Amino acid sequence: MKANELRTKGSEELQNELKELLRAQFSLRMQVATQQTNKTHDVRRVRRDIARVRTVMHESRLKAGN
Repeated sequence: MKANELRTKGSEELQNELKELLRAQFSLRMQVATQQTNKTHDVRRVRRDIARVRTVMHESRLKAGN
């Protein structure tokens, strides 16, 4: 997921995207903890996607404030 793609989405879509990513993160953490998966790189990818979404949301709030 790229930040440019996220910037084209509205705030409602970003909220939904964030919810889905947080669910995916929880699921991956549980899978890693119970040793059901060995794809630990997915945890890092999802964590970074969450950070991207939150950054774009913050940027849009700052832009709306000015």
